[in-house]
Amino acid sequence: MEGTIRLNKYLSDAGVCSRREADRLVEEGKVRVDGEIAVMGMQIRPGQKVVCDGKPVGEKEKPVFLIVNKPRGIVCTTSDKDHAENIVEFLNYPQRIYPVGRLDKDSEGLLILTNDGEVANKLMHPKNHVEKIYHVKIKTEIEPEKLAALNEPMVIDDYKIKPVKVTILERKEGYTILKFVLSEGRNRQIRKMCEQLELQILRLKRVTVGELTIGMLTPGKWKYMNFKEISYLKSL
Repeated sequence: MEGTIRLNKYLSDAGVCSRREADRLVEEGKVRVDGEIAVMGMQIRPGQKVVCDGKPVGEKEKPVFLIVNKPRGIVCTTSDKDHAENIVEFLNYPQRIYPVGRLDKDSEGLLILTNDGEVANKLMHPKNHVEKIYHVKIKTEIEPEKLAALNEPMVIDDYKIKPVKVTILERKEGYTILKFVLSEGRNRQIRKMCEQLELQILRLKRVTVGELTIGMLTPGKWKYMNFKEISYLKSL
């Protein structure tokens, strides 16, 4: 319909959340349009009143791009199913922002938060193949055959994942630190890969997403992206 915009794109463009998160909020009945509970796929006309999770949705705010070192124990989803503090609550940033992609509760490291829906969708879209690097500390030394197996095609949840490059960063008595390079990010992929090979993860940290790096940020700290980092995101 001319002059309308799909609801999930409207919420994304307004800096509320990603399109995927918008669909989840609609499914949970947390979005209202002109006082009525919204439905999936509906179109928004100019002048309609949209309320998301009890908050009116207005014009797009000033763009915000943050790099955060997410600590362990914090979740990325805004649902309360984990009964744990989420990253948005943890940061308590004065503008409405949301995480791009996720790290599970027990993982830490680089997380991007923004209110720019278009950039978020570019970063998460599978066609862009944005590489992510993780440092994973496992208990005991790893046998050569298990290291080789991690680099071979694997099936996770009935899905054949894309090849993962895994190398040894450090080997000590009692533990090994591995470097995982992923071009896709299936749900808890690294943990499930290690489970298949009976490798016990002691620590899982994401250190880069594409050209973005965690740098010297300590857990729980964040920084604004610089011009070069923002330009990289917008060029995807």
